[in-house]
Amino acid sequence: MDFFEAQARARQRTSRLILFFALAVAGMIAAGYFAAIFLLHHAGGHEAAQALLGRLDPHADSIVLWQPDVLGVVAAGTLFVVGAGSLFKWLQFSGGGGAVAESVGGRRVDPHTTEFKERRLLNVVEEMAIASGVPMPAVYVLDDEPAINAFAAGLTTKDAVVAVTRGTLEKLTREELQGVVGHEFSHILNGDMRLNLRLAATIFGILVIGLAGRGLLWGLRHARVRTDRDKNGGGLVLILIGVGLALLIIGYVGYFFGRLIQAAVSRQREFLADASAVQFTRNPAGLGGALKKIGGYALGSSMQSSKSAAIGHFFFAQGFRSHFGGLWATHPPLGERIRAIEPRFDGKFFDPPEVVDVGRQSFVSAGLAPARPAPPVLAPAAALAGLAAAGSLPPAAIDAAHDLLESTPDRLRLAAQTTGEARLLVCGLLLADDPAVRAGQRNIVGAHYGGESLRQLDQLESSLQRLRPEHKLPLLQIALPALRSLPAPALGTFLGTLDALVHADEHVSAFEFALQKTIARALALGRPGGEVVQIHSFNAVTAELSAVLSLLARAATAEPERAAQSFAAGAAQLPLVAAQLQFLPESTATLAQLDGALDKLATASPAIKQRTLVAAAHTVTADGRLLVAEGELLRAIAAALDVPVPPLGAVAA
Repeated sequence: MDFFEAQARARQRTSRLILFFALAVAGMIAAGYFAAIFLLHHAGGHEAAQALLGRLDPHADSIVLWQPDVLGVVAAGTLFVVGAGSLFKWLQFSGGGGAVAESVGGRRVDPHTTEFKERRLLNVVEEMAIASGVPMPAVYVLDDEPAINAFAAGLTTKDAVVAVTRGTLEKLTREELQGVVGHEFSHILNGDMRLNLRLAATIFGILVIGLAGRGLLWGLRHARVRTDRDKNGGGLVLILIGVGLALLIIGYVGYFFGRLIQAAVSRQREFLADASAVQFTRNPAGLGGALKKIGGYALGSSMQSSKSAAIGHFFFAQGFRSHFGGLWATHPPLGERIRAIEPRFDGKFFDPPEVVDVGRQSFVSAGLAPARPAPPVLAPAAALAGLAAAGSLPPAAIDAAHDLLESTPDRLRLAAQTTGEARLLVCGLLLADDPAVRAGQRNIVGAHYGGESLRQLDQLESSLQRLRPEHKLPLLQIALPALRSLPAPALGTFLGTLDALVHADEHVSAFEFALQKTIARALALGRPGGEVVQIHSFNAVTAELSAVLSLLARAATAEPERAAQSFAAGAAQLPLVAAQLQFLPESTATLAQLDGALDKLATASPAIKQRTLVAAAHTVTADGRLLVAEGELLRAIAAALDVPVPPLGAVAA
C-alpha cells in the first residue's frame, strides 16, 4: 500500500462525496422550491400567510413555476441550515478522536493497567504504532458494549484513537485482536478517519432540515384550526403545518439519500481495510477468526448504545440493523468479507475457546505476544524501502516492533505511560555522555522540576544506560499519549526544558533535532485539521530543498567532497529543479534552517513531499551506509511532513 496513492485516493473520494452531496442538497433545494411555490399559491388569500411567506397574487389562475426570488430564499435557507448543522457537528468532532470516543461512552485505558486483556490490547496497539511510524494512538474501551466491534477516529494521525468494545477484549485471541487493530490502523493510514467525520457532519446537517420540520409539527400539535370566524388565523396554522410537513419530508428524503452515499462509500472502504490488515499481519486466520466470531456470537457486532448510531460507519463491523434491504448497510455481509480473506470458507461460524487469564508476567510468558525471529539486518537500501512502505504496516515492521518492545526495559515502558515520569524520561533521553555536560543538564532538570525530579531520574538511570539508540524514538512514540495530557502551562515548561537540554552543549545533534521535531509535530493539536496545501510547484521550494539535502549530505559524512557527492545523488532525484538546487556551505546548512524549511515543505503537495523524501533517502545512503542517527533524522523529516514511516531497519527490501 503506497501512502501517497492512499492519500490521493482519499482526496478523490472526498471530491466525489462533495459532488454527490452537492447533488443531494441541490435536489433538496429543488424540492423545497416547488413546495414553496405550491404553498405560496394556496396561501395567497391569507394576509398573515402573505406576511410570513411573501407576496403573491391570490387571483392567479395557475401556479407560476419560475420565481427567482423564491428560489433564492429557499436555496439560501437550505444552504444555511445544512451548513450550520454540519458546522455544529464538525465543531463537536474538532476535539479529535478522544472527543469521538468519549461521546459514545469510551473509557481511556490506563497505561498502567494490570488487567491482562487491556495490557494485551495496549501491547498490540504499541506494536502497530511503532511498525507504522505513527504516534501512539490513545486506546479506549467501550465497557458497556458486549458485542465484538472497534473503531478508529481522529482528524489526523496526531490525535487518532483506537477504541474497542468490551466484547472484543473478552472474546478474541491475540491474533484475532491484532487483525482487528490492523484493520483500524489501515483506516488511520488511508485517511479514512477524516472522511468519516466529514460524512457524519454532512449527513447531520441534512438531517437538521427534517428535524426542524418535525419540531414545527410537534409545536403545532395542540393548535386549533379555525377557518370560519378567524380565516387568517386558521389559514396560518394550515400553512405552518404545510411548511412543517414539507421540511419533514424533504429533510428525511435528503437524509435517506445521504445515508445511501455514506453506506456505499463505507462498504468499499471496509474491503480495502480487511485486505490491508491481512497484508500487515500476514495472518488471514486472525482477521477471519474475528469475523467468524462475530457471526457465531448471538450479539455479533451489534452496538447497544444509540449514541453510537451517528458513527456507525466508523466501526469494524455492522453496528446497527440495516434498513431498506441492506441499502443502508455500512459494511459488507460477513460471509463476503470472510471469503475475500479465506476463499474456501464454508459459511460456518463458530464460538472459539475462551482465552485463559494469567497473572502479571512478561508479555511473552503471559502469552501476550508470540515469539518471533529477530528482524533481518538490512543494507542502506532500507531507507528507500522504508519510504516505499510509508503509510503501511509491513509484516517485517510489526515483527521488529514486537522485538523492540520486548527488548526495551520494562521500567522505561512504565515511565513512558505516566504523565509525570514521561517528561523525565524524555529529558533522560537527552542526557549527554560527557560528565560535565550531563551535570549541567541535570541542573536544568532540577531547576525546572525540583529536586524530587532528579531522584526520579536516578531511578531511570540504569535502564537508560542499557537503552540502544534504535529504541529511543520508538520509546518516544509510546510516551506521546502521556505527554498530550499535559496542561498548556506544563507543556510550555516541558518544551522549554527540552530546548535548554538540547542546547546545553551548544550543539544540536541529529537525534536531538529528531526528538524535538517529533514532539513539536505530535503535540501541535491547536491545528487538528493538519496543514493546508499551499504549494504545488517545485520551483517555489528550491531554497528549502537545497537546505534539506545540504544538511543531510553533511550529516552523512564530514568529508566535503563526499558530502557534495551525496548532495548530487539526492538532487538527481528532483530532475525538474536539480539545476536550481545549491549545495549550501556548512555555515548556512544548519538545523535551524532545516526547521524552517520543513515548516514550509509541510504545506507542499503530496507529490512534492514524496519526491523530497526520496531525494533525502538517496542523499543519506549515497556513501553506502545508513547510520542510526541518519535514519532518525530521515524519519523526523518524514514526521515533519506528516508522512508516517516505519522503522527503517525493519522493512525488508
